[in-house]
Parts: sequence; structure tokens; C-alpha cells
Amino acid sequence: MEHTLIPLSLDDTFKFSCNAGVLCFNECCKDVNQFLTPYDVLRLKRHFGISSGEFLEKYTTQHVGPETGLPVVCLKTDPADGFTCPFVSPEGCRVYDSRPSSCRTYPLARMLSRSRETGQITIQYGLLVEPHCLGHEQDRQQSVREWIASQGIAPYDAMNDRMMDIISLKNRLIPGALDLKSRHLFSMACYDLDAFRKYLTDNFSHQHLGLNAESWQLLLEDDVELLKFSLNWLKQALFGALMHP
Repeated sequence: MEHTLIPLSLDDTFKFSCNAGVLCFNECCKDVNQFLTPYDVLRLKRHFGISSGEFLEKYTTQHVGPETGLPVVCLKTDPADGFTCPFVSPEGCRVYDSRPSSCRTYPLARMLSRSRETGQITIQYGLLVEPHCLGHEQDRQQSVREWIASQGIAPYDAMNDRMMDIISLKNRLIPGALDLKSRHLFSMACYDLDAFRKYLTDNFSHQHLGLNAESWQLLLEDDVELLKFSLNWLKQALFGALMHP
């Protein structure tokens, strides 16, 4: 399906609104290939009050991304149901408060690039205009900055940027697919946080990880802090010897 991407700055404005009164309501939730970030999985498993392992088994599939060589998690959809998102209902999204970052950001696209010379990261935005979406014909107007704030995107972006650091390191230091053990560690540390927490407690002490007792307890109790830790831990576990030969 053809689409147009219009570059926007943070203070540029655009017209868009999505609600049950728009004729195409829920159409974008059909025929989906929905990738989930680690923070998406965290928020969704917490929404349902189940473990990360239960969520992954019930709602997702996993494969190795052809471009990154890293495990990728996608929502499980049924071809008999037109590959519709499992969380959509006639009234709209059943997990709206915990919806994935790509759903929150739409119709915007957020693109990151890193300078090879300086390492500086540049963030760009674009307005994605697709023929099937009638939200662009609505009267509501807002800036990119206002949209980011109203949709609660900031914590998702912050976590996703941490993930981009890992992808960048992987592409630079280990081109191609990871070995089986590394893929398992990556998948567990990124997506199956409850399993990763058990892995830590079974194999390490807080002294071994360079943590004080208070920080260690925080990891045992707080999923967000655990995810921050796990993404930093992955850099050393997968790339440490290559980063510091």
C-alpha cells in the first residue's frame, strides 16, 4: 500500500484524530505485523497481570530479524481473522492505556541516526499519510511535541533508545546472526524479564554485579529498573570483550 512520509519538526503542526466517529476506525488494527519492543512487552504483561513468560507464550511469536540478526517479538495474529490485532474490539483497543509504542506514535514516524564521526544522535519525525486512514481529514490540529505529550510516548522512546544502542553495537561488532546461547540471553534479558530476574538471583549476588543491597532489591521489585539494568547488562554480556579487547 502506498504511503507518503512528510518530514516534520517538533513544533510543526498536523491535522489528525482517531476515534469511533471516524469511518475507518479499527481498520489499522487489521492485517497487522506488529513488532513489540521490550518496554511494550513489559507494559502489556503488567496490564494483564501475568508473567512475561505467560504473555510471550499466549500472545506472541518470535523469530530472528533478517536485518539485525537479533530475536524479534511480534503479536500473534490469526489469518482466519484477517491477521487482526488480538487486543482490538468493536469499541476500540482493549489495552489502550498500555498500547505499544508504534500505536501511540502513529501517524508519526520517529527516526534515529547516529554520526559515525561524533556518535551524536539525531532524531527526526515524519507524518505518515496512508490512503486508508481518514484521521487526517479530521479538524483536530496539534504539533508533534503536543502529540508526543498527549499520547504518553516519552517513556517508550526513552526505553526504545536504549535498545537502539544495543542494535547499533550488534551491527558494528557482530554482523550476522548471534549464536544460540547469545540469542537466548538476548531474548530473556529483553523480553522475558521475570525469567531474567530469576536468572540473576540464581547465578549472581549483588556484590558480584557491583550493586549495593538497595539497588539489588529495586531490581527484584521494579520491572522498569530491571529492564534498564538488563539492557546495560546485555552490552557487557554480549559485546564486553569486543568493546574492551
